[in-house]
Amino acid sequence: MDNSVLIHPTSSEIPVDLFVSKKHPGLPRGDLGFLDSSGNVVYKVTHQSLKSSSNKRVLLDAAGNPLRTLCLSNSGCWQGYKGGEAEDSQLIFRVQRTKNKLTRVELEVFIVGEISTEPATCDFKLKGFPFQKSCNIYSGNLIVAQTSLMYKLHQPFPKRGKFRLTIFPGSVDHALVAALIVIFLD
Repeated sequence: MDNSVLIHPTSSEIPVDLFVSKKHPGLPRGDLGFLDSSGNVVYKVTHQSLKSSSNKRVLLDAAGNPLRTLCLSNSGCWQGYKGGEAEDSQLIFRVQRTKNKLTRVELEVFIVGEISTEPATCDFKLKGFPFQKSCNIYSGNLIVAQTSLMYKLHQPFPKRGKFRLTIFPGSVDHALVAALIVIFLD
C-alpha cells in the first residue's frame, strides 16, 4: 500500500462519517480514535516524543501501521510526513495558522512538492471553532469535510467528548483529512 498518495479517486458517491473520540475500549487512554459507524477503529493517533520536541503525533491505520507523522516545528507550523518517521524527503504537507483567537482558528494547508516561481497558494483551508468541535475543510470553494457535535433530542447541551467527521465524496485522501483534524484539535 502506497501512503505517498494524497489525492486518490474514491468509488464512494455518498459522504463517509467517522466518529472522533478519546474514549473507546479499543484505544489506549488518551489516544484519539476515528471510528466507523460500526464502532471499528479506522485511524488512531498516538503521541510520541522526539529528542528535541514532544510535539509529534503519529496517525495509524486500524492495523497499527503509521500513515502520517505530524510534527510541530519551532516556528509554530505543523508538518506532515509520509509513514512513521519525520524525514525531510518524506514531507508531504505543511500547515500554517493564519488566525488563532480564543474561539476561532483558521489553518492553511500547503501540499509540498509543487515547484513554482509564483507565491505559494494554499491547497486546503480549515476554518472552525475548536471548543465546539466544529470546522470545515475547503479546497477552493468546495467543502471537502466538516466536523460537528452530535446533537440528540431532549439534550440541550451536546457532549463534546465525541463528535462526527463527515468526508464528502471527491478525491481527497481520508488520512489527510484525519491528520488535519488532529492538528485542528491541538
